[in-house]
Amino acid sequence: MSGKHDHGTGMEAGLPVDWLCINTIRTLAMDAVQKAKSGHPGTPMALAPVAYTLWQGVLRYDPAHPSWPDRDRFVLSVGHASMLLYALLHLTGVRDGEAGGEAVSLDDIKAFRQLGSRTPGHPEYRLTAGVETTTGPLGQGVANSVGMAMAQRWLAARYNRPGFSLFDHRVWAMCGDGDMMEGVSNEAASLAGHLRLSNLTWIYDSNAITIEGATSLTFSDDVGRRFEAYGWAVRQVADANDTAAVADALQTRADDRPTLILVRSIIGYGAPHRQGTREAHGEPLGEEEVRLAKHAYGWPEDAHFLVPEAVRAHFAAGVGRRGARLHAEWEDLRQRYRAAHPDLSQELDLMERGDLPEGWDADIPVFPADANGVASRDSSQKVLNAIAPRLPWLLGGAADLAPSTKSNLTFAGAGSFAADNPGGRNLHFGIREHAMGSIANGLALAWLRPYASGFLIFSDYMRPPIRLSSIMELPVIYIFTHDSIGVGEDGPTHQPVEQLASLRAIPGLLVIRPADANEVAEAWRIAVTHKSRPTCLVLSRQNLPTLDRATLTPASGLARGAYVLAEADGGAPEVILIASGSEVSLALAARERLAAEGVRTRVVSMPSWELFEEQPETYRAQVLPPDIPGRVAIEQAAVLGWDRYVGSAGTIIGMRSFGASAPLAVLQDKFGFTPERVAEEGRRQAALTRAAGKEALP
Repeated sequence: MSGKHDHGTGMEAGLPVDWLCINTIRTLAMDAVQKAKSGHPGTPMALAPVAYTLWQGVLRYDPAHPSWPDRDRFVLSVGHASMLLYALLHLTGVRDGEAGGEAVSLDDIKAFRQLGSRTPGHPEYRLTAGVETTTGPLGQGVANSVGMAMAQRWLAARYNRPGFSLFDHRVWAMCGDGDMMEGVSNEAASLAGHLRLSNLTWIYDSNAITIEGATSLTFSDDVGRRFEAYGWAVRQVADANDTAAVADALQTRADDRPTLILVRSIIGYGAPHRQGTREAHGEPLGEEEVRLAKHAYGWPEDAHFLVPEAVRAHFAAGVGRRGARLHAEWEDLRQRYRAAHPDLSQELDLMERGDLPEGWDADIPVFPADANGVASRDSSQKVLNAIAPRLPWLLGGAADLAPSTKSNLTFAGAGSFAADNPGGRNLHFGIREHAMGSIANGLALAWLRPYASGFLIFSDYMRPPIRLSSIMELPVIYIFTHDSIGVGEDGPTHQPVEQLASLRAIPGLLVIRPADANEVAEAWRIAVTHKSRPTCLVLSRQNLPTLDRATLTPASGLARGAYVLAEADGGAPEVILIASGSEVSLALAARERLAAEGVRTRVVSMPSWELFEEQPETYRAQVLPPDIPGRVAIEQAAVLGWDRYVGSAGTIIGMRSFGASAPLAVLQDKFGFTPERVAEEGRRQAALTRAAGKEALP
């Protein structure tokens, strides 16, 4: 491929086909942003030569089958530069296997950032074929790529056999100055260097411009030296337009560490008044500046969304032909692998479909009634270690808290994932909660079933990747322990108060706070069976009594989100006590007091608001009858949201402040989580029901 080119050469003189392709990418980006009157044209204009060189000359990718398992992954971490990716998907002819036809048509590009288009402002996984992950918040894409690279290593360790290298792909991420400033990228890069992920390359576009202006306002890091300190190989390309230097850097791979290719570019390259300025970053160039930029490229100034036929033909002869050949060779290998290794091949088929092995839940324990009980973090570990041996692609770990979150896989052969043991199933993320969540998303995007664990209070550090798990519908399991003021002496900095409410606010996220060991078992059953939904398991540090299911209803009621755990004696309930997690046993204790006084009391265990809201209205009315106004909700968390279940006249016993540092029993008394307080409120609420009943009499 040729190197630098004089962009003043007009099309009538004949642009070299490489530059014809590059300038098509640039002009499509400019035109789409200009038509939408919204978007980021500068980075696609700057990076088009780099992206073109990667896709056309290096990427192991079949546009006709963009979900081929051993394809190289291309992650556009600079998601605001989405038109760069959309142009590539269109020009290389990427197909949408499910819908048929083009993944991104020219009409889609013309509808950039418009309602219902497959070209939203930032790339979205599942919406657009060829988009490997949803990127938008800076740093997320590069952190996802670390998970993808770890997944390739794990898949190769488990499934590759002599003569059968089923998984040998690489992971490429294109990032920018904003990614490098975000803390999550540094967490992820540090771990990637430690794990020596030589299958991972980040292409860093150093254009020295952000929204506020030159990066010199805030950023003077020597990024290359920083990454060398992380254990990365670092290559430098002085000019993004020097495609020969770019190609050389892309084709040079370190055998024992990840690679950072630092590319200097000019944002908005070719726009005479906007290039190198902050205005080129996040706003349309303007009609006249677009014309001038096209003139600089030797492009017809009045042409809009022009795609020369030679461009499609050139991509088809390059990445298209190469990808088809590599894919066909791999499919042949896969067929021979089926015959040589049928058991492993069957695992791969299940994993690819998102299905579970037969009998995966056969060893989930049933816990006997026990007044002393067990912490739900401990029962969770027992259930996890009953499931994992039968579900080989279930793996995960903690942000340096596995001994506390009880998330270690302890069965023989589980092992720890490491540079020299990539088949290990215990993942050690270090104290990097944000990167842990993002890496878990990357693992899930590569078929695996990851879990990530930490204290509930630190879910705040993981909020962006948890939110993206939900947007992408990824079945990541988040294990959060130390779920309440039950943390006790650690004090308010470690006592989660608002975290449950904030997690429940995320659309699509399943939050489950089980009441005892058997609800924990059912919670794991629900979490694992969901193919396209993330789950938060919210677990206790302190022991919870294992409830006597011979006298109470089965824990299988958890599947419906809320269920009647204990019915009122002697008739319709006068008061309903509703609780989750550790407060369910408190509600049962209060029920005994109220029953002794003749107050008919129902106890409802409500481990999951989301599952309950998805039940038919008839079921919800059976659990919480509208004609029984007397209700008390009990939860050691913020009261926000509970009014939907207790009504305006109901009582919520919850946290209206931060906690305090003291033993748990002292805190329970201080904040009103006692049988006496619950019973007192129950009496008051029962009186409301009786009064309502009298008013209803004719």
